[in-house]
Amino acid sequence: MAESLQPIFILPEGYSKTSGKDAQRVNIEAAKAVAAAVKSTLGPRGMDKMLVDNLGDITITNDGVTVLKSMEVENPAAKMVVEVAKAQEEEVGDGTTTAVILAGELLKNAEALLDQSIHPTLIARGYTLAANKAQEILDNISIKVNFEDKNELSKIVKTAIISKNTGADEVLTPLIVDAIDLVKEKVDEKHYTIDSDNIKVEKKVGGGLGDSKLIRGVMIEKEKVHPDMPDLVKNAKIALLNLALEVEKTNIDAQIRIERPDQLQAFLNEEESIVKEMVEKIYKVGANVVICQKGIDDAAQYFLSKHGILAFRRVSEGDINKIGKATGAKVISTLNELEPSALGMAGVVRIEKIAGEDVAFIEECKNPKSVTLLLRGGTEHVVDEAKRAVEDSLGDLKAVIESGGSIVAGGGACEMEVSKQLKEFAATLGGREQLAVDAFADALEIVPKTLAENAGMDPIDILVDLRAAHKKGEKWAGVDLSNAYEPKVADMYKAGVIEPLRTKKQAIKSSSEVAAMILKIDDIVAAGKSSNQPPQGGGQPGGYGGYE
Repeated sequence: MAESLQPIFILPEGYSKTSGKDAQRVNIEAAKAVAAAVKSTLGPRGMDKMLVDNLGDITITNDGVTVLKSMEVENPAAKMVVEVAKAQEEEVGDGTTTAVILAGELLKNAEALLDQSIHPTLIARGYTLAANKAQEILDNISIKVNFEDKNELSKIVKTAIISKNTGADEVLTPLIVDAIDLVKEKVDEKHYTIDSDNIKVEKKVGGGLGDSKLIRGVMIEKEKVHPDMPDLVKNAKIALLNLALEVEKTNIDAQIRIERPDQLQAFLNEEESIVKEMVEKIYKVGANVVICQKGIDDAAQYFLSKHGILAFRRVSEGDINKIGKATGAKVISTLNELEPSALGMAGVVRIEKIAGEDVAFIEECKNPKSVTLLLRGGTEHVVDEAKRAVEDSLGDLKAVIESGGSIVAGGGACEMEVSKQLKEFAATLGGREQLAVDAFADALEIVPKTLAENAGMDPIDILVDLRAAHKKGEKWAGVDLSNAYEPKVADMYKAGVIEPLRTKKQAIKSSSEVAAMILKIDDIVAAGKSSNQPPQGGGQPGGYGGYE
């Protein structure tokens, strides 16, 4: 008599498991849902999203990564696609929406291949092959611009800002270009590097976006420490102190015995004398502005004001370092180090009241390596979106300059050209990988297609026209949305719509990697809700029977 086999369970109660094609379908649908959430934000005719958190705070934006970060995504595959947007943001600062919708389209096209019984590993391998070839094609079609030419840099900035639809491209573009030009550092004859931290982007509600300005120096939200200090100092000589202007406390416990009133007065006089001596040292080296990272006690404030020295206290280390780069000042840790050569120079240091708060401007620096972009706007939502547009633009300019000026045309032009050349490459391949490369090429067309849809155009007509143009060798033919009433296919490079090569390469790289990773998942094992109850025997966990 044959013994009956008993089910063996390796997963505890409450766990669920999805396998095979079901797992792939679930993951693909989740990724497509994330892409759909941001798809309508792409391009200059993209729509905005209103995000309301559980506290009722509102964010209005069409920035892809901001939308995705604000969404409480639960599905694991969807989280992987959100990570694509975050990686794109951290690496190049722009192109997040492109990366996400491309990942979604790659998985959508893979779904059709899965229906043809093509193994997921073959699709993933074909996608990797196509992505590598796409990088090569992008390098070949890219062109170099003279990044010393502010007119060329302005086109890059304008392309990025128009896509955010803030309506402030004419105002913000020259400010951003000048800011980058001031802080870029030469590495050798052909290469520059840019530290994004050296451009401080500040926002203040009030006025309009047209009131935004570039400060050749640093703005700090601090008030002067004593009312008798001046509000304006011209030809400022600035001392940066990483110390406290007060009597230093001992590191050990100590007691001072005072038996008579005159002893107390003598003790207080001695403390005052120490502080006065510290201020005299600052005055004698010629400093007329003191910016202190630590505290300034009442006596020091009084003596500084008597000498007409403007002082600020408890300024953050980050702002201290920025002021040092802007003015050439050296950060001093002890007053013994303070000498005239350690002082920084600024044309003006002034106090101004903005939006009801005192703000200090350290400006008109001769060769500032740290600057501040002050953004103004009628509401908090307006300046927040303007800041996101500026940060994306700065990321684009940084990518172009650090890559030696490598750019491609926007408006879906480079995606269409890469798609065309990938299809030619696929024709040279054998086996089922050819189908995956073809699917990858088709997925790239989602960018011009979405731009057309968001502008109210017929995407089929646009794609037909674009394919015909690229077949004729017009490699920069893209969707021209400069005229809201008559969008058309045009040469996007001549139209001045240009984007960094690095942005496009990163978008294709990250989206293809996440698509390949999701495709190769054939099991999803999910834990159930935690319970303090011990597992009960005899049942079949998670609804699964047999061998697991």
